[in-house]
Amino acid sequence: MISLIKGKIINNDGEKITVLTVGGVGYEIFVNTNGAEFFKIDTETEVLTYLSVRENAMDLFGFKNKEEKNLFEKFLLVSGIGPKTALRILSLGSVGEISSAIVRSDIAYLTKVSGMGKKTAERLVVELKNKLGTNSNIGQIEGFSNEAGDVIEGLIALGYNSTQARDTVQKIKAEGKTSEQLMKEALKLLGKR
Repeated sequence: MISLIKGKIINNDGEKITVLTVGGVGYEIFVNTNGAEFFKIDTETEVLTYLSVRENAMDLFGFKNKEEKNLFEKFLLVSGIGPKTALRILSLGSVGEISSAIVRSDIAYLTKVSGMGKKTAERLVVELKNKLGTNSNIGQIEGFSNEAGDVIEGLIALGYNSTQARDTVQKIKAEGKTSEQLMKEALKLLGKR
Protein backbone atom coordinates (compact mmCIF):
# COMPACT_ATOMS: atom_id res chain seq x y z
CA MET A 1 0.00 0.00 0.00
CA ILE A 2 1.22 3.51 -0.82
CA SER A 3 0.81 5.44 2.43
CA LEU A 4 3.07 8.47 1.88
CA ILE A 5 4.33 10.36 -1.15
CA LYS A 6 7.09 12.94 -0.92
CA GLY A 7 7.79 15.39 -3.72
CA LYS A 8 6.95 18.70 -5.35
CA ILE A 9 3.37 19.72 -6.05
CA ILE A 10 3.16 20.60 -9.74
CA ASN A 11 -0.63 20.84 -10.12
CA ASN A 12 -3.64 21.57 -7.92
CA ASP A 13 -7.10 21.92 -9.48
CA GLY A 14 -8.97 22.05 -6.16
CA GLU A 15 -9.95 18.37 -6.27
CA LYS A 16 -6.71 16.65 -7.30
CA ILE A 17 -3.06 17.42 -6.88
CA THR A 18 -0.10 16.06 -8.81
CA VAL A 19 3.07 15.33 -6.85
CA LEU A 20 6.33 14.85 -8.74
CA THR A 21 8.76 12.66 -6.82
CA VAL A 22 12.55 12.90 -6.94
CA GLY A 23 12.50 9.74 -9.09
CA GLY A 24 10.52 11.60 -11.75
CA VAL A 25 7.17 9.88 -11.18
CA GLY A 26 4.07 12.08 -10.97
CA TYR A 27 1.24 10.84 -8.74
CA GLU A 28 -2.29 12.19 -9.15
CA ILE A 29 -3.93 12.34 -5.72
CA PHE A 30 -7.55 13.18 -4.90
CA VAL A 31 -7.87 15.67 -2.00
CA ASN A 32 -10.89 17.11 -0.24
CA THR A 33 -12.03 20.42 -1.68
CA ASN A 34 -12.01 22.07 1.76
CA GLY A 35 -8.32 21.30 2.29
CA ALA A 36 -7.02 21.65 -1.27
CA GLU A 37 -5.53 25.10 -0.62
CA PHE A 38 -3.20 23.47 1.92
CA PHE A 39 -1.27 21.97 -1.02
CA LYS A 40 0.55 24.87 -2.69
CA ILE A 41 2.00 24.49 -6.20
CA ASP A 42 5.83 24.46 -6.40
CA THR A 43 6.28 23.43 -2.76
CA GLU A 44 7.99 20.31 -1.49
CA THR A 45 5.61 18.26 0.60
CA GLU A 46 4.80 14.91 2.15
CA VAL A 47 1.26 13.72 1.48
CA LEU A 48 -0.30 10.96 3.57
CA THR A 49 -2.20 8.74 1.15
CA TYR A 50 -4.73 5.94 0.94
CA LEU A 51 -4.64 3.64 -2.08
CA SER A 52 -8.02 2.40 -3.29
CA VAL A 53 -7.78 -0.62 -5.60
CA ARG A 54 -10.78 -1.62 -7.69
CA GLU A 55 -11.18 -3.89 -10.66
CA ASN A 56 -10.77 -1.07 -13.18
CA ALA A 57 -8.87 1.64 -11.25
CA MET A 58 -6.25 2.42 -8.65
CA ASP A 59 -6.91 5.80 -7.01
CA LEU A 60 -4.82 7.68 -4.45
CA PHE A 61 -6.49 9.87 -1.84
CA GLY A 62 -4.39 12.44 0.02
CA PHE A 63 -4.63 14.06 3.45
CA LYS A 64 -2.95 17.00 5.11
CA ASN A 65 -2.62 15.22 8.47
CA LYS A 66 -3.04 11.90 10.30
CA GLU A 67 -6.38 12.92 11.85
CA GLU A 68 -7.95 13.45 8.41
CA LYS A 69 -6.69 10.08 7.18
CA ASN A 70 -7.91 8.28 10.32
CA LEU A 71 -11.40 9.78 9.99
CA PHE A 72 -11.47 8.92 6.26
CA GLU A 73 -10.61 5.29 7.08
CA LYS A 74 -13.39 5.19 9.71
CA PHE A 75 -15.87 6.37 7.07
CA LEU A 76 -14.85 3.46 4.81
CA LEU A 77 -15.94 0.99 7.52
CA VAL A 78 -19.54 2.15 7.06
CA SER A 79 -21.54 0.14 4.54
CA GLY A 80 -22.41 2.22 1.47
CA ILE A 81 -19.56 4.73 1.83
CA GLY A 82 -16.72 4.45 -0.64
CA PRO A 83 -13.51 6.49 -0.87
CA LYS A 84 -14.96 9.30 -3.02
CA THR A 85 -17.94 9.80 -0.69
CA ALA A 86 -15.61 9.65 2.33
CA LEU A 87 -13.47 12.39 0.78
CA ARG A 88 -16.57 14.52 0.09
CA ILE A 89 -17.55 14.17 3.77
CA LEU A 90 -14.11 15.51 4.73
CA SER A 91 -14.86 18.55 2.54
CA LEU A 92 -17.62 19.60 4.96
CA GLY A 93 -15.16 21.12 7.45
CA SER A 94 -12.44 20.34 9.94
CA VAL A 95 -12.02 16.89 11.50
CA GLY A 96 -13.35 18.34 14.77
CA GLU A 97 -16.44 19.86 13.14
CA ILE A 98 -17.31 16.66 11.27
CA SER A 99 -16.68 14.43 14.29
CA SER A 100 -18.75 16.74 16.46
CA ALA A 101 -21.62 16.61 13.93
CA ILE A 102 -21.54 12.80 13.98
CA VAL A 103 -21.50 12.67 17.79
CA ARG A 104 -24.43 15.16 17.89
CA SER A 105 -26.31 13.10 15.23
CA ASP A 106 -26.53 16.18 12.97
CA ILE A 107 -28.05 14.49 9.91
CA ALA A 108 -28.80 17.82 8.17
CA TYR A 109 -25.08 18.73 8.25
CA LEU A 110 -24.02 15.34 6.89
CA THR A 111 -26.57 15.26 4.06
CA LYS A 112 -24.97 18.40 2.56
CA VAL A 113 -22.54 15.93 0.97
CA SER A 114 -23.31 15.19 -2.67
CA GLY A 115 -24.55 11.60 -2.92
CA MET A 116 -25.21 11.24 0.82
CA GLY A 117 -28.84 10.46 1.51
CA LYS A 118 -30.58 10.53 4.86
CA LYS A 119 -30.34 6.75 5.35
CA THR A 120 -26.59 6.69 4.67
CA ALA A 121 -26.05 9.67 7.01
CA GLU A 122 -28.07 7.89 9.73
CA ARG A 123 -26.02 4.70 9.21
CA LEU A 124 -22.82 6.76 9.49
CA VAL A 125 -24.00 8.27 12.78
CA VAL A 126 -25.12 4.92 14.22
CA GLU A 127 -21.89 3.14 13.29
CA LEU A 128 -19.41 5.88 14.23
CA LYS A 129 -21.05 7.91 17.02
CA ASN A 130 -19.67 5.75 19.84
CA LYS A 131 -16.27 5.30 18.17
CA LEU A 132 -15.80 9.05 17.83
CA GLY A 133 -17.48 9.98 21.10
CA THR A 134 -15.15 7.79 23.15
CA ASN A 135 -12.01 9.40 21.74
CA SER A 136 -11.18 12.06 24.30
CA ASN A 137 -10.82 15.54 22.84
CA ILE A 138 -12.05 14.66 19.34
CA GLY A 139 -13.88 17.73 18.18
CA GLN A 140 -12.60 19.58 21.22
CA ILE A 141 -9.98 22.29 21.23
CA GLU A 142 -7.44 21.95 24.00
CA GLY A 143 -8.14 24.18 26.98
CA PHE A 144 -11.74 24.99 25.94
CA SER A 145 -15.14 23.45 26.64
CA ASN A 146 -16.92 21.68 23.78
CA GLU A 147 -19.16 24.73 23.27
CA ALA A 148 -16.24 27.17 23.20
CA GLY A 149 -14.34 24.83 20.88
CA ASP A 150 -17.33 24.77 18.50
CA VAL A 151 -17.36 28.58 18.46
CA ILE A 152 -13.61 28.76 17.73
CA GLU A 153 -14.05 26.34 14.82
CA GLY A 154 -17.07 28.31 13.61
CA LEU A 155 -15.13 31.59 13.66
CA ILE A 156 -12.27 29.98 11.75
CA ALA A 157 -14.78 28.71 9.18
CA LEU A 158 -16.05 32.30 8.83
CA GLY A 159 -12.54 33.42 7.90
CA TYR A 160 -11.06 34.60 11.20
CA ASN A 161 -7.60 33.24 11.98
CA SER A 162 -7.19 30.80 14.87
CA THR A 163 -5.45 33.35 17.13
CA GLN A 164 -8.29 35.88 16.68
CA ALA A 165 -10.88 33.16 17.32
CA ARG A 166 -9.16 31.85 20.48
CA ASP A 167 -8.50 35.33 21.90
CA THR A 168 -12.11 36.38 21.33
CA VAL A 169 -13.57 33.25 22.97
CA GLN A 170 -11.22 33.64 25.95
CA LYS A 171 -12.73 37.08 26.64
CA ILE A 172 -16.23 35.58 26.99
CA LYS A 173 -17.52 33.91 30.14
CA ALA A 174 -18.46 30.55 28.62
CA GLU A 175 -19.79 28.72 31.66
CA GLY A 176 -23.41 27.59 31.30
CA LYS A 177 -23.87 29.02 27.81
CA THR A 178 -24.74 27.22 24.57
CA SER A 179 -22.55 27.36 21.46
CA GLU A 180 -25.13 29.66 19.83
CA GLN A 181 -25.04 32.15 22.72
CA LEU A 182 -21.25 32.12 22.72
CA MET A 183 -21.12 32.63 18.94
CA LYS A 184 -23.40 35.70 19.18
CA GLU A 185 -21.18 37.22 21.88
CA ALA A 186 -18.01 36.44 19.92
CA LEU A 187 -19.37 38.05 16.74
CA LYS A 188 -20.40 41.15 18.72
CA LEU A 189 -16.86 41.43 20.12
CA LEU A 190 -15.30 40.97 16.68
CA GLY A 191 -17.67 43.56 15.22
CA LYS A 192 -16.35 46.22 17.64
CA ARG A 193 -12.80 45.90 16.29
